[in-house]
Amino acid sequence: MDVKAWIEEVRIPTYKAGQPEKNPLFLEKRVYQGSSGVVYPHPVIEHISDHKEDVTYTAVFLENEYLKIMLLPELGGRVQRAYDKVRGRDFVYYNQVIKPALVGLAGPWISGGIEFNWPQHHRPSTFSPVDFSLEEHPDGSRTVWMNEVEIMFRTKGLAGFTLYPDKAYLEIRGKLFNRTPFPQTFLWWANPAVKVGEHYQSLFPPDVYAVFDHGKRDVSDFPIATGTYYKVNYAPGTDISRYVNIPVPTSYMAIRSRYDFMGCYEHDTQAGMLHVADHHVSPGKKQWTWGNGDFGKAWDRNLTDEDGPYIELMTGVFTDNQPDFSWLQPNEEKTFEQYFMPFAGVGMVKNATKEAMVNLEEDNVSVYATSRYPGARIQIFRDDTLIKEYTFDLSPAHIFSERLPGAAGCHVAVLSAEGVTLVAYRPDPPEVKAQPSPATAAKSPAEIEQVEELYLNGLHLEQYRHATYNPVDYYEEGLKRSPGDIRCNNALGLWLLRRGQFKSAEPYFRRAIATLTLRNPNPYEGEPLYNLGWSLMLQGRIEDAYDAFAKAAWNDAWQHSAFLSMARIKCQQKQWRQALEHVNKSLVRNAHSVQARHLKAVVLRQLGRDNRAFIQESLDIDPFNMGCAWEGRHPDFAGRMRGALNNYLELSLDYAYMGLYEEAGSLLDDSTLGNYYKAWFALKAGQDAGALYRKAAQGDPSLVFPNKIEEILILESALEQNPTDAHAACYLGNLWYDKRQYAEAIDCWEKAIQIDPAYALPFRNLALAYYNKTKETAKAIHCLEQAFLLDQKDARVLMELDQLYKVTGRPVQERLDLLERYLPLVGQRDDLYLERVSLYNLRQDHEKAKALLAGRIFHPWEGGEGKVVRQYLYSQLGLAKQAIDKGAYDRAEALLEATVHYPENLGEGKLYGTPENDRLYLMGCIYEARGRVEEARAAFEEATLGADEPVQAIFYNDPQPDKIYYQALAWQKLGETAKAWNIFERFIRFGEAHIEDKIHIDYFAVSLPDMLVFDQDLDVRNRQHCHYLMGLGYLGLGQTAAAEEHLSEVLRLDPAHAGATQYLHTIQKTLC
Repeated sequence: MDVKAWIEEVRIPTYKAGQPEKNPLFLEKRVYQGSSGVVYPHPVIEHISDHKEDVTYTAVFLENEYLKIMLLPELGGRVQRAYDKVRGRDFVYYNQVIKPALVGLAGPWISGGIEFNWPQHHRPSTFSPVDFSLEEHPDGSRTVWMNEVEIMFRTKGLAGFTLYPDKAYLEIRGKLFNRTPFPQTFLWWANPAVKVGEHYQSLFPPDVYAVFDHGKRDVSDFPIATGTYYKVNYAPGTDISRYVNIPVPTSYMAIRSRYDFMGCYEHDTQAGMLHVADHHVSPGKKQWTWGNGDFGKAWDRNLTDEDGPYIELMTGVFTDNQPDFSWLQPNEEKTFEQYFMPFAGVGMVKNATKEAMVNLEEDNVSVYATSRYPGARIQIFRDDTLIKEYTFDLSPAHIFSERLPGAAGCHVAVLSAEGVTLVAYRPDPPEVKAQPSPATAAKSPAEIEQVEELYLNGLHLEQYRHATYNPVDYYEEGLKRSPGDIRCNNALGLWLLRRGQFKSAEPYFRRAIATLTLRNPNPYEGEPLYNLGWSLMLQGRIEDAYDAFAKAAWNDAWQHSAFLSMARIKCQQKQWRQALEHVNKSLVRNAHSVQARHLKAVVLRQLGRDNRAFIQESLDIDPFNMGCAWEGRHPDFAGRMRGALNNYLELSLDYAYMGLYEEAGSLLDDSTLGNYYKAWFALKAGQDAGALYRKAAQGDPSLVFPNKIEEILILESALEQNPTDAHAACYLGNLWYDKRQYAEAIDCWEKAIQIDPAYALPFRNLALAYYNKTKETAKAIHCLEQAFLLDQKDARVLMELDQLYKVTGRPVQERLDLLERYLPLVGQRDDLYLERVSLYNLRQDHEKAKALLAGRIFHPWEGGEGKVVRQYLYSQLGLAKQAIDKGAYDRAEALLEATVHYPENLGEGKLYGTPENDRLYLMGCIYEARGRVEEARAAFEEATLGADEPVQAIFYNDPQPDKIYYQALAWQKLGETAKAWNIFERFIRFGEAHIEDKIHIDYFAVSLPDMLVFDQDLDVRNRQHCHYLMGLGYLGLGQTAAAEEHLSEVLRLDPAHAGATQYLHTIQKTLC
């Protein structure tokens, strides 16, 4: 059967995502998947519909004799379905609904199929459209190309999905290109989901004996875990390759393997999925599960209606961990191939290629092939002596399997009839391998002795996009010790250059060059010269820039980028012949460069030469070389550009760098940013741009979030030409703040509100800057109040205003009164709605809180779990205590029983191992009051279990002081007063010992959901926590005056502290 490829409209039941948030979200300290969770310039979507409707999607299909593949370009270019026609089954998890949950970097994310995460995990555009096209090849294969120039770092990713005739695998060819002048970091994780159940087992290569957590912060034996991993004790030995054995959300990533495969196998259906790729390029092998428990089942419900649980078997290219980023140098392309395939009948594969796979068990050998191999030979060796050979017609429908007693001591080779090895396997000799050590946190700059180590730590923080540690601290410490250090000067200059400080970057590059040329005018390293060239270019000093690039071109590593930059300058000067010489030299060093090929096509046109063959060659290399497509007037140019504004902006800048401003402007429509670009291009072309600047100023400001360094020049020009343009000032402020140039951002936003005092957004943005950066709390409150006054339909700003009131200690009743005045806005957001619930709980109106919780379906963010459940438990247990006080034991018991399994509308399930000391203690009290002595004792004994050492308790699954407090109360009920007092005294000792600690964010934090809007003083938070512990300790010891003093101090620091509020409310009471 020939390969078919076609486009088809499909209708899929869908829970629609809400509208993008109109306010820019900077989220500088957000930790996401172990690295930076910065989302700007992407808008964030924070609402998911609770109702399903049929939605039409444009799907692209590939089909051959064995497989049928469906891709969705509208949802990140994902593989939505991969169907094995031979066995009539989906070999990746097929989710029959589009049911997003708040898992993605920008919000919505869906499970199922194969997601492609690049340049970070999860992909920022995973829920957004990408460019696509179809291609037919002479061998009968067909390819669907998916392309994106992503907007955060401006790198280009191209993936080709190919089916071949008579091949039962899906090939993916990746091409990643850095079209920026600066080094960029990236990772690529293909993320296939697979259906799981009782008989599911993940299939890692036989040499994988250990697995790492995110950031390699923890390690476990594999497949038999013997220690504690993700706070689960797997001793004395648990097989964590089996889904049923993992009760909590868990990631693990394989230690380096010399094998090229990973996958899974279902022992009941005797079928599975395999990924094959060269392990030298694709070392990443990861499993993620929500866990086989209530918590995981809740997330299954959040993501599908009826298709059940799944796990993710991620495959990393140029990466083996998350986070683990690699570099793309300026204009560099990296390429790779991946293969996904179904298989059956062979069990736990021991080795695989894209052609075949083999399993060798104690008394059996099995082989599966992905194509027809008539007369294939399966050779069995013992000690390199051939002892058995089988001939078999292998194909995806015909699997070889033979009993072979003593097979475990053999090795096997599978050959085609022509003698070509399809796959082979030789077991490794038994070996006891030491478990690798986990990674360690970076030291502070002051603790590091060597300047080189300071540089390497700073570079690592940049490379891994660390959310909370600042690389500048390391570079500056290095320069303080060695002012001429080449590496630290270049790194700091580049850091400034990336952030739009073109002039400030220049001295650092010049100092690096001075050191480089101290003894030799022709340095070994050319990067500082190249970077200096860009610093000068962006300052408009073209001749000086040309000189720097020309010298950088003396170094082989920088020739392609330096010659391209020189060619651009010659284009600006209309010196087309010299431009052609330079671009040809660039292409010698980098023949696939998207921008160099585009530039050459333009230069050939300018010289009057025929460029058609060169353009076709370029499009054969990259069908989404938009510049060449435009130059060649490709008939599908508009279709490939997809009307995506960013595609047109990037292409217009390519023309602008060649000095072709009129051509650049002709590409753009009348979008707001497009008009600013056109005005700047007109100005650069020597034309009157006044009308264009005025038109841009009047454009729709919705979702205008600029982030390109060229846009600094464009918007600065707009303000120079039209000083009354408040929008340009606000947009430029957004850009500066994203680049972490806070003084410039504040200056722009202050200018915006001076120009237009009725403009809400810059007031809102200033509030963030004043509170988080300049520590001017009163100004922050004034600005946020003014922002909400100007736009009282903005639910996000109301949420931020309430949060600002919360962190600045506004009374609970004042905050509740505010929310009650704007109930329609409160109802628009889960977080606002939950704050209202929490405020009723703080007022001890648990009945109202309980009713509110029951009246809404919640959509938690991954990493932010626990918030809704916390309020649910607070209301249920609070009502239970009230019922116990009144002797209403039936009601109290019912309220407590309702916390054993959480209601589905909360969107969360109970995490395995969740301490329930308070519930168990209260149940013991109920049994005790009813005279059920044995049941009471059993409940109190169970209530004493669990971790009982006080800790910082940063995360929701850390041991909480309240739970430990109830352990102590339970010990008292059991007559073990000494044990209870020991806990109370430890609370006091911990508080006294740690109250002056200086607290730092965990270097390996995977998520920090409580630090998204306003910074928290962790030292203050620590003091509050220590006072709370001491308050509980003194309360337990019966020293109520001391307890009241410490708990009151907690409420002075945080009037919304639930625990302190609760215990102060009942301080004169004895809990049953």
